[in-house]
Amino acid sequence: METFRVGFGYDVHAFANDRSLWLGGIQVPYEKGLKGHSDADVVIHAICDALLGAANLRDIGYHFPDTSGDFENIDSKVLLRRTMGLIRAGNYRPGNIDVTICAEKPKLHSFIPQMKTCLAEVMNIGEGDLSLKATTSERMGFVGREEGIAVFAVALLFKPNE
Repeated sequence: METFRVGFGYDVHAFANDRSLWLGGIQVPYEKGLKGHSDADVVIHAICDALLGAANLRDIGYHFPDTSGDFENIDSKVLLRRTMGLIRAGNYRPGNIDVTICAEKPKLHSFIPQMKTCLAEVMNIGEGDLSLKATTSERMGFVGREEGIAVFAVALLFKPNE
């Protein structure tokens, strides 16, 4: 018998000039990037929080604080690999991860397959275990005003009963 655990992740970053836009581990061509201590990959940050939450390991800020110079401008794929290490050290294995990216611009549909491939490789899971979707907020709120991007993620983990 196995134990099932579900975690929810949410992250948001404001747009910033003079930064590259990193989403789901890939660089997306756009006139702005996202503001943050790391590369500000809001997709990876939400996934990390969902995984950490499912394993009851607090949150991304606890493990990788933005007050530490060690994480300044770090590639968020490194944070995701480390998160997966924490998950696996706790004897958890991922079931599936479902992610919704909320952005008015840029349009992300054509980048989803590349993001899935990259993220699945970093997490060492099958692409079929990762769902990525992009939507808008119908021009409402900070996302609708094109001030930033929000991401929601849910992760299912399995753990063998000991």
